Amino acid sequence: MKSTIRIKKINGKEYWYEDIPYYDKEKKQIRHKSKYLGKNIDGQPVKVRSDDMIPARMSMSSAPKAAYNHGNLLPLQSITQELSIQATLEEFLSETETDTLLALVYNRILRPMAMTNVQSWYEGSSLWLSNNKLPLSSQRISEFLANIGQQNIPEEFMARFAAHIEPDATLLYDITSLSSSSKLLEVLEYGYNRDNDGLPQINFSLVVDKEKGIPVRYDVYPGSIADITTLKNTIIRLKDAGSEQFRLVMDRGFFSQTTLAELLNENIPFIVPATYQLTSIKELMSKAQNKVKQAQYLQKLEKGPIFAMPVTLQHQFDLDDKPRILTVNGYCYYDPKREQDERDSFYIQLFDAVERLKKARPQNWKKPEVVVNEVTRGFARFLNWKFCDGTFEVSIKQKAVTQRLNRLGRFILFYNGNMDWLSCLTLYRQRDAVEKCFLRMKNDLETLPLNARREDSVKGHLFMVFIALIIRMRLQMILKETGLSKQYSVEKLLLELEKIKLFTLSQGQILQSEVSKKNREILATLNLCA
Repeated sequence: MKSTIRIKKINGKEYWYEDIPYYDKEKKQIRHKSKYLGKNIDGQPVKVRSDDMIPARMSMSSAPKAAYNHGNLLPLQSITQELSIQATLEEFLSETETDTLLALVYNRILRPMAMTNVQSWYEGSSLWLSNNKLPLSSQRISEFLANIGQQNIPEEFMARFAAHIEPDATLLYDITSLSSSSKLLEVLEYGYNRDNDGLPQINFSLVVDKEKGIPVRYDVYPGSIADITTLKNTIIRLKDAGSEQFRLVMDRGFFSQTTLAELLNENIPFIVPATYQLTSIKELMSKAQNKVKQAQYLQKLEKGPIFAMPVTLQHQFDLDDKPRILTVNGYCYYDPKREQDERDSFYIQLFDAVERLKKARPQNWKKPEVVVNEVTRGFARFLNWKFCDGTFEVSIKQKAVTQRLNRLGRFILFYNGNMDWLSCLTLYRQRDAVEKCFLRMKNDLETLPLNARREDSVKGHLFMVFIALIIRMRLQMILKETGLSKQYSVEKLLLELEKIKLFTLSQGQILQSEVSKKNREILATLNLCA
């Protein structure tokens, strides 16, 4: 780590200091110490001793030769050290390969761009001063990422990283689809597309540590692989990495008798909301929908009333051709405010669906039932319709509507483990952390579209994005913990810190720009030194 020269203004006077970085093994982060060089006299450091002005042992021009972005890298590099990301990568990558990967990671966080432009960005950052020989041409980056994808590097990294998961940690699990128009990737398949772009896709699952707010592992599957299959494989890999005690929080897309049986068999604590495909769930909700409104189940949540009634599911199914009873505990919740909001929304959407279908004039070659499903957008089951003379006659199925209204404001959360109604509900509501990861990954880190021509390159690219996501989500959590999130988003903070520059002078010395009061406050809050 190279030292830098900077000017500090104290009581209206300027003084030269040498900033010397060092690694603090106790706090596991890079820290800095300053060495006084002298008073700034005509652009030169001059030591002051009594009345004599003695020039310091250096001479430099005050005219900068080149400027480099520096301040926005400081929090990212600090987090890299804090989470031992660099040290872990260096276990199976060379120093040059590690620096190359981290340069791509920092670029993805600070200014995601096409690989053809990364070299220019790198030459404008202070990373260039520590290593100006990284292979960052578009072709070399593609080869580098493909090489990572060919090896077991992502899995080795995640196995080491997952070892830091605390016992009894709450892990949020979900899956998203990543689409591509590439014709050369065999892993792309058509499946349930969450982006509704009609393209083939791969499925990308993510495990997020709720307390730390960071992802701890991911998996990639062909687009047609079912969500439940990915969950089973993820559990196996987490256990192989040494994570034996954890609680999984999942969305309703993972609810099935197979999932429940698997999780109960492995004795894994979990929280998952029920869906209504199973007859046993419908019967359970039918019994609970009015009983849950009794006063004995009344609770208070965020200044409003909510009802929470313990329920037990007894579900009979066949496993390996053997009858089995599946017993799962849960809570049935009734939220009066949510019921009214859902009722208003349902009626508006139902009315709009009826109006759209009445106005629909399908072409002769199109089947009427296909048009109904397309136009009503999921409300076809609430409608009776007849297609006559090119138009639709529509009426509402009152019984189906009544059944739907009876479930509004009510939902069931099943769990395994020792959970009260409040903990169960609170943990489930906090699962938006994994959704935020997907949002940041797709938008801020610009993961899509996947334009690589080789499957290995895609795997390497996703590994790079995964590390970038870890650092970015950790930075977001730090802003929340320190209170900086009240003033800054991640983007705004990094943009503000970008004002801190490093300059090279004509004789090769490195000079740091003056740090503004606002940036000094940010750095002090983050426990960083410029």
